[in-house]
Amino acid sequence: MSDNWQQEVLDFWFETLTPREWFAVSEETDTLIRERFSPLHERLMRDLPESVFTDPGAALAAVIVLDQFPRNIYRRRPGAFASDELAMRVASHAVDKGLDEGMSERERQFLYMPFMHSEVLADQECAVMLFKSLGQEEALKYAIEHRDIVARFGRFPHRNRVLGRESSPEELTFLEGHAGYGQ
Repeated sequence: MSDNWQQEVLDFWFETLTPREWFAVSEETDTLIRERFSPLHERLMRDLPESVFTDPGAALAAVIVLDQFPRNIYRRRPGAFASDELAMRVASHAVDKGLDEGMSERERQFLYMPFMHSEVLADQECAVMLFKSLGQEEALKYAIEHRDIVARFGRFPHRNRVLGRESSPEELTFLEGHAGYGQ
């Protein structure tokens, strides 16, 4: 694996893409990420370099590749969530070791995303705490919303169809009022 993979990821995510492109559903952005970063995503899923557990930049880049990129590469397919646990492992270790301490607010926001994407309530509670520390009201609002969904259902109902899970009647009712959530 090339030594500059992490800088390529960080430059692309924070310099090439705009904040709108981070969160908007766009086939153009999905294609760009798929074509440019699918091989890296596959490599990191198979073999994480040790640097992701010791270097803040490598940790952040790995989390972006494992947490953000698959949502573009595999949109509306199970692969969108296949590396969530690995991203959570890297993010959790980074927070535990204080690797986030020298990061900018927006870098920390993405390092913390695996907590918000987890279907484990304890991770969601951590997400609320971490996003509260950022002082971004909008991001905190989403962290609380994600936590409340996992607290209520034990999972994200909007993933059920993609992951082949059966939805409960309560989840179906919830989904009717939250069309487009989690795209």
